[in-house]
Amino acid sequence: MHFKKLHLAPALAFAIALVFLIAGCSKDDVEEIVGVCPIVLSTVPEDGDINVPLDQVITVTFTAPVNPATINGQTIIVSNGSTSVTGTVTYSGTTATFTPSTNLLPNTTYTGTVTTGVKDPIGNAMQVNYVWSFTTIPEVTLSASPIEGGTVTGAGTFNKGSQVTVIATPNEGFSFVNWTEGEDGVSTNASYEFTMNGNRNLVANFAVSTYTLNITAVNGTVSKAPAEETYTHGATVVLTATPAQGYKFAGWEGDATGSENPLTVTMNSNKNITAIFTAITFTLIVTAQNGTVSKTPNQTAFNSGATVVLNATPATGYRFSGWSGDASGSTNPLTVTMNSNKNITANFTLIPVATAYTLNVTAVNGTVSKTPNQTTYASGAQVVLRPTAATGYQFTGWSGDATGSANPLTVTMNSNKNITANFTLIPVASTYTLNVTAVNGNVSKNPNQQNYNSGSAVILTANANQGYQFSGWSGDANGSANPLTVIMNSNKNITANFSQIPVVGQLCPNPAVDLGLAKNYAILAKSGISTTGTTAITGHLGVSPITSTAITGFGLILSSDGTYSTSNLVTGRVYASNYTTPTPENLGTAVRNMETAFTTANGLAPDRTEYLAGNLNNVTLASGVYKWGTGLLLSNTITLDGGGVNCAKFVFQIAGSLTVSNNVKIILTNGAKADNITWVVAGAGANLGTDVDFSGNILSQTLISLNARTKVNGRFLAQSAVTLIGNTVVKPGN
Repeated sequence: MHFKKLHLAPALAFAIALVFLIAGCSKDDVEEIVGVCPIVLSTVPEDGDINVPLDQVITVTFTAPVNPATINGQTIIVSNGSTSVTGTVTYSGTTATFTPSTNLLPNTTYTGTVTTGVKDPIGNAMQVNYVWSFTTIPEVTLSASPIEGGTVTGAGTFNKGSQVTVIATPNEGFSFVNWTEGEDGVSTNASYEFTMNGNRNLVANFAVSTYTLNITAVNGTVSKAPAEETYTHGATVVLTATPAQGYKFAGWEGDATGSENPLTVTMNSNKNITAIFTAITFTLIVTAQNGTVSKTPNQTAFNSGATVVLNATPATGYRFSGWSGDASGSTNPLTVTMNSNKNITANFTLIPVATAYTLNVTAVNGTVSKTPNQTTYASGAQVVLRPTAATGYQFTGWSGDATGSANPLTVTMNSNKNITANFTLIPVASTYTLNVTAVNGNVSKNPNQQNYNSGSAVILTANANQGYQFSGWSGDANGSANPLTVIMNSNKNITANFSQIPVVGQLCPNPAVDLGLAKNYAILAKSGISTTGTTAITGHLGVSPITSTAITGFGLILSSDGTYSTSNLVTGRVYASNYTTPTPENLGTAVRNMETAFTTANGLAPDRTEYLAGNLNNVTLASGVYKWGTGLLLSNTITLDGGGVNCAKFVFQIAGSLTVSNNVKIILTNGAKADNITWVVAGAGANLGTDVDFSGNILSQTLISLNARTKVNGRFLAQSAVTLIGNTVVKPGN
């Protein structure tokens, strides 16, 4: 009777043993001995087991005691293919134990054999070899390349089918690259999860970290030594700041502070560093006795290279005789270039008392009395002129060496003078004409007559053509009341002005000044954005290198991914340099583009310089580049006429400040669009008054501030801060 690979439950094994007991057991082919042949009842591990521990002790249990002398390394055998496992065999009770000398190999199938050499105490031998097999648990082994690059965790043995996670942690100065197994890349995630289906021998690959060094400089340059695109961890870079003409180095901002120059930077992260250069300023002290001197602009300190106009005015009885100190000659007005601190004296000399002047007064259709009535007058003497109109005439004003319509008129005699008193005929008729002009619209008159009686009232109603809006009256009427009541007390010429309604969402394809990424922002500032009152912004906001703490009054709500914020006051997103990547990098590029746009716009060749001496009052400007060496004041409504050219170019280069008076409106017509209007402010900043209707992009080297209820169609791009008070700002294209 033969049994092979018998693996029985105890009850079944006992039943079989009983059969053997009854039937007897053949010791060999000749002699039969009554009894039960040795039978394997169970094994550990069992036949077919998987995930067997590597330190497993193997046991064989028989149905009855066997002869211990027959339990040894020749009767209890464990092998891996053709290789036998070395170990120690012991026996106790009914159980034989095989203890391997070393741990079993992972994920390996082993075969156990109990040979027929096993016998019971009376000599009955096992009838056939008992053979069974089992498979050990698979193992994960980990290593790092290079070893100093980082650490790895998660190695060990794991059941087949289980989920295993291994983690690679780079050391300082290294970054994780990928996991590889043999020649194959298996994952680029530092935390790699997989299903265990066999042995895994994984290598975590690390690389030395490299970093970028971004340098920003306006009004100067910064050299890097060595000058590389990227730097390895721990490398040192020497930065040397060199100011432009008229500027001095003031210090570092961003990822470096202080004023050390040259500066040594150790590269242990990506860095953004700004070199700050400030204008070299000089003082101008002007001294004057027996007269006054006006300065334009009127400041205490001036940037290096700035020009100042000095205008000397003598006191009564004196005359200007020349300049001394840090100026010479007698040119008046005098232009001074500020290349050092200057002390200038305006010299005035007394006009000799003996000097006498003549006063010649002309009058037609009337007379003029002089008090005192003399042939000549001493220098500084005062003469009172009283005009008297002839019958049928009325006095209308002075001309020659006097202006205005003061009656009587006091004249100070500081030169020979010729003055004319003008008289006009009083119209016999008491009717007047009303001529009304309108372009891009029409005006209705009520009543609509050829002539109007003196003192009668006429109501004018302006009606805009499609695509235009009424913007105000000019000529013999002003303001923007509509309808307008006109009292007819003279002949009148009145113009109704209409401006083109901005087309929402329209951008200019080829703007005069390329804003780069800065064009995506309604407001972009380096040191902060603040608001009070009810403000409404359409477009994105951004601040860099300052953080989001410098955005005040907006009630920011950070997004779930940390890359931007939202606000009830902003139709768009709010970005700051301390938000999650890629926001800091995008903002850094936008700020650099803003600074480049400022430099580019300020360097365009001008078409007109010093237009109207920097005071624009109810004027119409054609397209082009305008330049002022001082500040610019917008004191009344300004019309920008594109001349029929779509997206006509307007660039205003302002060396001083931009000041916009209250209630000023900028009217765009004939193709002018806010997207291609650029105000370049290099002075103390741009200040917009209350109830202003402003158009265009402001590129300011310093502050931009708005007063209450001002509306803007354009962008504010400031190299310092932007302050708002209940304003509306709409970025072109929104």
